[in-house]
Order: sequence, then structure tokens, then C-alpha cells
Amino acid sequence: DEALLEELEEALILADAGPRLAMQIVDRIREKYRNKEIENAEDILDFLKDMLAEGLAPEEEMRLARNPDGPTVVLFVGVNGTGKTTTTAKLACFLKDQGRTVLLAAADTFRAAASEQLDIWAKRVGVDIVRHADGADPAAVVFDACDAARARGADYILVDTAGRIHTKSNLMQQLDKIRRVAAKKIDGAPHEVLLVLDATTGQNALSQARTFTKGAGVTGLVLAKLDGTAKGGVVIAINREIRLPIK
Repeated sequence: DEALLEELEEALILADAGPRLAMQIVDRIREKYRNKEIENAEDILDFLKDMLAEGLAPEEEMRLARNPDGPTVVLFVGVNGTGKTTTTAKLACFLKDQGRTVLLAAADTFRAAASEQLDIWAKRVGVDIVRHADGADPAAVVFDACDAARARGADYILVDTAGRIHTKSNLMQQLDKIRRVAAKKIDGAPHEVLLVLDATTGQNALSQARTFTKGAGVTGLVLAKLDGTAKGGVVIAINREIRLPIK
């Protein structure tokens, strides 16, 4: 009945799916009910699961890219405080456990002690790191990291970048410079540009995804801070509009 559909719509909105997507889902359920394709609450739940699964990218698109001809360059981008540095360290640990050789590039030369934080993570995980002094050109860090990775035979270069407000065009241009430098040093680089989103951000994450995809060539999403109250439904809205898979 309508009360159940209103409750479902509210639940979807609270899960950060967004009002537009929530309304589309509920409208489709109404249509299915009129056509006798849905008869009870259990049918609604099954249909909802299928529809939400359709909103995610295929499994093969969720896999991390791999450069067969040299180091794979993975660039982490996002606004301030989303968890880029911690996510970089987590992926380094995951790849090392798989037997891959990882080099970290501390390209966040703006935030105080950012490179020191990544250096601590590098020691904990047991991987190499390239870092410069605070205030250095982040593109120069990436330049040196590419040389170091080739010399050491590293499989992956994970680049931690400074947080930046997605509406500031000059900061977005800095990311473009980093990408150009990586591309000159290693064919096809960066092979992944991962946008790290704070799961508690809600619908603002959609705006971030639009801008970073346009300005930084984002290839995938990482949803951080899901250990709180966030539901993460915004990734479905993002994938429906921009076709960005969760990595």
C-alpha cells in the first residue's frame, strides 16, 4: 500500500540514495504492482535488491587496473579529510599481502605533517616511500617516484595527493599537472584515479564526483568511513549518472 511505499522512499533517502533515485525506484514498484508483477512485501524486497544491484558496475569494472608493461600508477584524489592517506596505506597493505611490490608517493606536500604520516604508514606496512620537503611541487614527487619504481622494479606506485575543494579550479589544475607528469614517465599512467569519498557526506558526494571526474579523470570510487552511521547509498546515484565503479 501507499504507506509502505512512503516508508520505503524515506528509507532510501535516509540511506543517501537521494530523493530523485528514491522516487524513481518507488515509481517503478508502483508500476510493477499495477501490472501484477509484484503482489506482496517479499516481492518488493526482491525487486529492490535487483534494482539496486543494477545500479552498481559489473564486477570486472570493480577490479583494480594493472599495467602489464611496468609499474601501475594509482592516484588518490578527493576533498580534505575524506581518508585518502589512510586508504592509500590500506591498499598498500592489501597489495603487499598479495605479493606485489609497492612504492608510496607522498604528493601531499601542502598539509602539515602529511608526508610524515604516510612515512609512518610505509614503515608499518613495510613498503618504500618517496617524499620531498613540505611545500615542494607534488608533480616533482611523482616524477621521482616513477623513476624510483622503475629502478626498484615496483609493481605499484600509490600516490597520495593533497585534499582540495572541488570548486577551486587552480587546485584541480594542479592534479592535471600530476597526471601529465605521470603519463610522460610511464605509458598509460595514471592507470587508476580513485576518488575517495567520505561516506558520511551524503548527496554532496555526487557533486564531488561530477567535478573530480571532469577535472581529474576519475576511474573509480573508494567509500571511506563506513564504520559510522553512513549507509553509502550515494554510490548508486553516482554510478547511475557518471558510471563510476566502486573499487
